[in-house]
Amino acid sequence: MATQTFTITQPTKIHFGIGAIADLAKMVKELGGSKVFLVVDPGLKNAGLLDRITAPLADATVPFVVYDKVDPEPGLKLADNGAKLAKNEKCDCVVGVGGGSAMDVAKAVSILITNGGKAEDYLGLGKIKKAGLPKIMVPTSAGTGAEVTFTAVFINEKTKSKGGMNGDPLYPDVALLDPELTISLPPHVTAATGIDALTHALEAYVSTQAHPLSDMYALEAIELISANLGKAYAHGENIEARSAMLMGSLLGGKALATAGVGLVHAMAYPLGGMFGIPHGLANAVLLPYVTAYNVIGNPEKFATIAELMGMNVEKMSLREAAEAAVEAVYNLNQDVGIPATLTELKIPPKKIQKMAEIALTVTRPVENNPRKPSLEDVMSIYETAFAGWGHQH
Repeated sequence: MATQTFTITQPTKIHFGIGAIADLAKMVKELGGSKVFLVVDPGLKNAGLLDRITAPLADATVPFVVYDKVDPEPGLKLADNGAKLAKNEKCDCVVGVGGGSAMDVAKAVSILITNGGKAEDYLGLGKIKKAGLPKIMVPTSAGTGAEVTFTAVFINEKTKSKGGMNGDPLYPDVALLDPELTISLPPHVTAATGIDALTHALEAYVSTQAHPLSDMYALEAIELISANLGKAYAHGENIEARSAMLMGSLLGGKALATAGVGLVHAMAYPLGGMFGIPHGLANAVLLPYVTAYNVIGNPEKFATIAELMGMNVEKMSLREAAEAAVEAVYNLNQDVGIPATLTELKIPPKKIQKMAEIALTVTRPVENNPRKPSLEDVMSIYETAFAGWGHQH
């Protein structure tokens, strides 16, 4: 700690609680909004959740425009088209409701309206010059933590690669978290988004950029998620488990915003960009394999992870305790039905080298990783993730 320099920005107001969605119109007005551009996951309609979101606005006679053109792995044109529509409709506040994709599109729309240009102009770091329109994020999965991060990730249709816009103007003004909105999440989505949140916390904790504040968020997130994901998966109506998961996801987002993520994310990018595998699922399948590779880079922290995830590490050596983190993650994946291998995702193994090359271009997560990977290393992790371990690691 003595040798460490870190800077953290945390501008987002957090409003958390059962029934919190009732305060949506109040939050819009506090931000000076008079007409809302509402970006929603198309799945919200099917889940009967759209009315829960629009009713508070309608009751307060706040006009809104619904934009539900969101894909699980959104392309840049979704942001461009959204911004055009929001501008034409003279909206002055953006609300993003759903998973990470809907929130990312909403964040991008907010900055496109004030900064001009096209979404692809802002891919990378520090390209966004002006603050965006006021924006409120309402997560309906316990998942990405996008409601408190400064990143929005898209597929570039031209290059078929994933890329993020990053910058402080993308931080939402308000994160409105209502656990009741996550109750109808189906078990397989609960699982993939839950392990996604765990991945954020775990990677931030072992990141080379980690510091005391990010550790605090990450440790609490790891504990909450590992203790509650199984319960939320087993019985979606368990509101205590749902609340704990939404809090864990929020804290995971805080951890990743302040310490970054690692190699799991870099290796998940090509799975999304090349094969359309949803982000959370790609992270989840890779997590045990990358953890096994990373253990030697920070055995002390991996031993702590194992303990937080309920492994009995008292009589173990440091190395055994660190290895137990791999088992803990693998077992949790198994409990919630995450595929054990990349083979189950029907990805062609002949693309391993291409995937590894792309993964290494995701520079910041690769640099944050506790073990510096070579191309051969990344290919080898992918190969193991195709083959699997059977039941023992």
